Amino acid sequence: MASNASMLAMIMACALLLTGSTTTCHAARHLADTTPAAAPPAAAAVPGLPAVPTMPTLPPMPAVPTVSSLTVPPMPTVPTMPQVTLPPMPAVPAVPKVTMPPMPAIVVPKKVTMPPMPAIPSMPKMTLAPMPSIPTANVPMPFLAPPPST
Repeated sequence: MASNASMLAMIMACALLLTGSTTTCHAARHLADTTPAAAPPAAAAVPGLPAVPTMPTLPPMPAVPTVSSLTVPPMPTVPTMPQVTLPPMPAVPAVPKVTMPPMPAIVVPKKVTMPPMPAIPSMPKMTLAPMPSIPTANVPMPFLAPPPST
């Protein structure tokens, strides 16, 4: 119960901070809008920048030589294939008729009766022993260990 109360206190504190900060923002904005701007501070003397060195001039780009128009040999003609007559497709042999034995009948019972479900025994009511209290003094905690000595 104590953790719920502290959580509620934390939520209330955050809500109070959030509601209080909005009026502060409005007041600060109003103050900034109504207060005359202060004179800017006198600019300190800025030392001159060093001169930028000039880039050396590069030789002109050589001209790209022009290529004279080349004549490409004509594409050879594709030879025509002679007309070939194929032999007729052989006939698919017929599958002989075979008499199959009759399918045996599957007997499905009309209604199946299941044995009754056995009763589940009820668990007896048990009272547990009280939880032993954890001592608060001299209990080593892993995160409260002293720093390692160097």
